Amino acid sequence: MKEVYDKHINEKRERAREMHIYSDCFVPDAVYSDGTDDYRCPSEPGINSCVTIRLRTGIGGVRRVILVVNGEEYETVRVSEFAEGLFALYEAKLQLTDEAVDYFFRIDTSEGEYFYNRLGADRTFKCEGNFRITPGFSTPDWAKGAVFYQIYVDRFCNGDTTNDVLDGEYCYIGEPVKHVINWDRYPSTMDVRDFYGGDLAGVLQKLDYIKSLGVSVIYLNPIFTSPSNHKYDTQDYDCIDPHYGVIATRRGETLKDGDKNNAHATSYSDAVTNPDNKRLTEELFITLVEEIHKRGMKIILDGVFNHCGSFNKWLDREMIYEGTEGFPSGAYLRKDSPYTDYFDFKEDKWPENGSYDGWWGHDTLPKLNYEKSRELYDYIMSIARKWVSAPYNCDGWRLDVAADLGHTEEFNHKFWQDFRKNVKEANPDALILAEHYGDPESWLRGNEWDTIMNYDAFMEPVTWFFTGMEKHSDAKDDSALNNGEKFKYELLHNMNKFQTSSLYVSMNELSNHDHSRFLTRTNRKVGRIATLGPKAAEQDINKAVFREAVIFQMMWPGAPTVYYGDEAGVCGFTDPDNRRTYPWGREDKELIAFHKEMISIHNAYDCIKTGSLKILIARYGVFVFGRFNNKDKIAVAFNNSNEMQEVTVPVWQIGVTVLEVMVRLIYTNDDGYCLDTKLYTNEDGYIRLNMPPHSAIVLKNVPDFI
Repeated sequence: MKEVYDKHINEKRERAREMHIYSDCFVPDAVYSDGTDDYRCPSEPGINSCVTIRLRTGIGGVRRVILVVNGEEYETVRVSEFAEGLFALYEAKLQLTDEAVDYFFRIDTSEGEYFYNRLGADRTFKCEGNFRITPGFSTPDWAKGAVFYQIYVDRFCNGDTTNDVLDGEYCYIGEPVKHVINWDRYPSTMDVRDFYGGDLAGVLQKLDYIKSLGVSVIYLNPIFTSPSNHKYDTQDYDCIDPHYGVIATRRGETLKDGDKNNAHATSYSDAVTNPDNKRLTEELFITLVEEIHKRGMKIILDGVFNHCGSFNKWLDREMIYEGTEGFPSGAYLRKDSPYTDYFDFKEDKWPENGSYDGWWGHDTLPKLNYEKSRELYDYIMSIARKWVSAPYNCDGWRLDVAADLGHTEEFNHKFWQDFRKNVKEANPDALILAEHYGDPESWLRGNEWDTIMNYDAFMEPVTWFFTGMEKHSDAKDDSALNNGEKFKYELLHNMNKFQTSSLYVSMNELSNHDHSRFLTRTNRKVGRIATLGPKAAEQDINKAVFREAVIFQMMWPGAPTVYYGDEAGVCGFTDPDNRRTYPWGREDKELIAFHKEMISIHNAYDCIKTGSLKILIARYGVFVFGRFNNKDKIAVAFNNSNEMQEVTVPVWQIGVTVLEVMVRLIYTNDDGYCLDTKLYTNEDGYIRLNMPPHSAIVLKNVPDFI
């Protein structure tokens, strides 16, 4: 039997050798390294520690491998062969200090000199793709590859109607606020002062649903006291909005018809200043966090520290706090207010000084003037600590428009360095995740943010490839649709700005509160509700393309983040239409089931959450990549074109040996999705697929299968 087995294996290897898999020549596609545990051990080395750095090559054609660290050369040693003799492994040990290091590999081969860094093996050296180690920098293990669920609280679930905002309770941006009775009503064009009643009690009631999806982290859009439904105009950083929590007793009056003076909005003033409401709301929030933790999930909050709101107690432009015991006069009203230095007033014209600096000129969003007030600076640092500490015990912060904070880049970096120190001292395992567009590298050096919302290296390129649409649905580009080469370039180019620790916790979203819903982008309609109306967002959508994108999201490195309702088929143009209510009782149950299956696959394999990545094919309409570690190898293939495509996947490049076949974990196309098991023959290191339009497939190796 052994002789038959050996003969069979040798025949497979001989055929593979003829196809250059076991070549005696140098094979660039066989070369691989990254920042995961398999190729950098430990992957997050400490200060003054020793780290082992490895490079994989093919078994032939390599004469010498040099590790180049900050310009200094280190000889590597060939330590092993693996994957049935498919690859050789070279390694060198490096003693670190407290300084960051960049490195790449120089390979002396039978074909000449090659260089290898994060951009791959090339005869030409490209320094922008070098690997980087920052000793002592680590991100929370729980966040690596974690599945997040983002909740815009007012639109998720109304669990307590007694705390609902009342019609005319106060005025916001010149008009009375409105309580929307019909939960299913589309958002209005001027939606910011419309309230549907979603609250923390509603989130609490739906925790089991969220957990059933396979989610491990809940991210709440802002919950601190604020007059808008989005709450990015904070009124009080110390208090969770009682309209999301508990209003024990209604006292005071709403505004009378025609009255727009918020000094008369005594019902609202009492709701947000009553200490009983604050205490009871905090107790509810503590219970919510405890229940989230009991279910094995985490929770992160949204912190808006670049600016506050015009209703904020420090400014009090609306006179909500004026005359209330325990609340000094706001800086808008009095020059001698203790908070005057919190804002940048351009003119000396008190009382009612409206000359303060507003973020992007918005007078409802006064920019905080940290440079002028150490008291403000220290207060916000105390807030950073407060909510990640007992008794609240939140697990991290998402930071709104974080790069805009302060008036200089130098001050911005100092602020976030101090912010990190405060948060990590209070809760060493807390996550610091920033909203950011553009190059994040200068904030991701280990002493400021852990990671970012991944627009440039995920949402943008994914949207262009699968839909040809801009992420707000404001434009489309047919040249970007299905452009595999551009897709590959944008992904790799922007991923290279992350260290591995940051990349694997980056927030990978298809949709969120600032952009159109991905399902709507599949209809390729350019517009907003003001121009097309809300029903257009639901017309001509392509669920097959959406399923492709979900598979990509769940299999790509990072933390896949589901925007509430995406899993249930919610559509919508950019804000405010993307803030529709969750359709309880009207869910697309097939899409929910599909999300559960994909999240289950994501959660089942470490190679997806923290393993290596290799792009295998990138051409028109077709994109294939592999996720792998020493144990498991997974190939993910897409045909987003309108035509049948024959796709030959070089699975040998991710370590699938000639002894192995691959099994289908999930498959989707225009007709739906399928979980039926199907085996695919490994033909000398390649899997051949016939992929119909708008299809995707996930394959996993089956070891020792003959």
